[in-house]
Amino acid sequence: MRSEGLLVLADGTSFTGELCGAEPPGGVAIGELVFNTAMSGYQEIVTDPSYAGQMIAFTYTHIGNYGVTPDDDESRGLFCRGVVVRDLARRPSSWRSAESLESYLARQGVPVLSGVDTRMLTRRLRQSGSLPAAFGALSYSELVESALAEPGTDGRDLASTVTTGAPYERSGGRLTVVAYDFGIKTSILRQLASIASVAVVPASTPAAEVLEARPDGVFLSNGPGDPAALGWAADNVRALLGRVPVFGICLGHQVLASALGAKTYKLRFGHHGANHPVRNLASRAVEITSQNHNYAVDGDLPAGVEVTHLNLNDGVVEGISCTEVPAFGVQYHPEAGPGPHDARYLFEEFRALMEGERR
Repeated sequence: MRSEGLLVLADGTSFTGELCGAEPPGGVAIGELVFNTAMSGYQEIVTDPSYAGQMIAFTYTHIGNYGVTPDDDESRGLFCRGVVVRDLARRPSSWRSAESLESYLARQGVPVLSGVDTRMLTRRLRQSGSLPAAFGALSYSELVESALAEPGTDGRDLASTVTTGAPYERSGGRLTVVAYDFGIKTSILRQLASIASVAVVPASTPAAEVLEARPDGVFLSNGPGDPAALGWAADNVRALLGRVPVFGICLGHQVLASALGAKTYKLRFGHHGANHPVRNLASRAVEITSQNHNYAVDGDLPAGVEVTHLNLNDGVVEGISCTEVPAFGVQYHPEAGPGPHDARYLFEEFRALMEGERR
């Protein structure tokens, strides 16, 4: 049974809707609110650990129409704080569907507010930037107070809250890769396993321990939070550079950049969607990419680091490469599924880099 609820942003703006999904702790769902423009792939989105500490507002009006299936989960659990939609489908229609999105979110402990004017909400977030927010059945004043008390993601190490507690392995090819789990997605592991055997390790694993395994390459995964709070991770990566090929995606790309001496900063409302055009500066080709990040690498790069990809919407750095050691990273998600596959070649480039260093 759905009941009336209210969403309030930290700037005081409010939106009405219907509460569904899980009962929020203390009657209120709180987190940094961001919007995602993808029209499909909602299960990949809500199960992406990169949304830890955040609530997701979907700009597409009809969410949940094809249900959910365990095959599309991107992590062992859900880390987002809540979901906001215009229309949450009550009856899914797909031969793959195991249950409705509403029942799935309720079972996973994620609160939902449906019936929200997400067009107006998105316009507000584009104007003000991502904001802390709260929704529930409480009064307006209580929700404003809750939203103002939410710290957001600035300066926070959220990767440590989503990383694996113990190492595990995925079998694959004759090459070996150690993957740092800052919030790694299942589809990334699937792509890595197509080129190598993968040992996934906790985010805090020392570089010396990684080198003892004598891997052919090291992968730095996606994940949530502020890369500037992960100085310890950058230190580990710095100790690996020049010793083994390194490839980073999303947060891993930002950690790699930090290890190389670059700076990161927070975007106004982030990049969250499945249709961002990115220019490959070497080939001049335009790739349509899936993205999910609130932080980016500053374009003023140190010597020995060059930009390889740029976002054509706003000029944000989308890829870097080191000219002195075998290391590169991209801000977007070449593994995304569902999503564009234009950038899947990057995994093959990682394989070629490892093969070249192995000779």
